[in-house]
Amino acid sequence: MSDKPEFDAQAVIDAMAPLIGIEIAPDFREGVATILKMAADMAELVLSAPIGDADPSGPAFEA
Repeated sequence: MSDKPEFDAQAVIDAMAPLIGIEIAPDFREGVATILKMAADMAELVLSAPIGDADPSGPAFEA
């Protein structure tokens, strides 16, 4: 069992929608929650990659 709390997409919608000035219609909340959960799962996968201080960084491009 993980000590990390489960991602609550509905709470994120409730907190973020007013903050950024949008209203999520009730018919769309479940779809928005599904996409937020998917994004959270992808972020967790990326953040769980073992990267050390000695690992090389990617190239930097300057304009």
